Amino acid sequence: MKHLLRGLVGLVAVLSIGGLVPAVAGATPSSGISAVTLAEGDIPAGLLPFVPDGVHVAVREITIEPGGTTGWHYHDGDLVGLVRAGTLTHPGADCKPVIYNTGQIIREPHGQANTHVGRNLGSTPVILDVLYLIPLGKPLFEDAPAPGCDTPAS
Repeated sequence: MKHLLRGLVGLVAVLSIGGLVPAVAGATPSSGISAVTLAEGDIPAGLLPFVPDGVHVAVREITIEPGGTTGWHYHDGDLVGLVRAGTLTHPGADCKPVIYNTGQIIREPHGQANTHVGRNLGSTPVILDVLYLIPLGKPLFEDAPAPGCDTPAS
């Protein structure tokens, strides 16, 4: 997986057109989170046979501080990430948390039906290395309201 991420970072660096994708205003606010974009760019339609419609590729390092949250959101494209440090609590639209520990791979499928939130309920930062594969012209994420089953800790 690490080699795949490095290879895609290299591909993105070659194809990079620069600029950052702006964040979308939130329906459920994030807190205690920061992100550094390591590389990003567009693979145009028809350039590679496995991306016939083109794709925006981004590689980001995301840090969630203790008590922090990404806010509820979804992605229009698929994501693959590596938990580099900490423990990520990751409930989906059914509010059932899935726990990802250091060294584990997380995959987030695309679509509004896959609304989720990332939370750091631990005492040390969660650090994620994330590969985004997003349709051209779409943001990296789209904010979403919390589902009715969500009862965050007070």
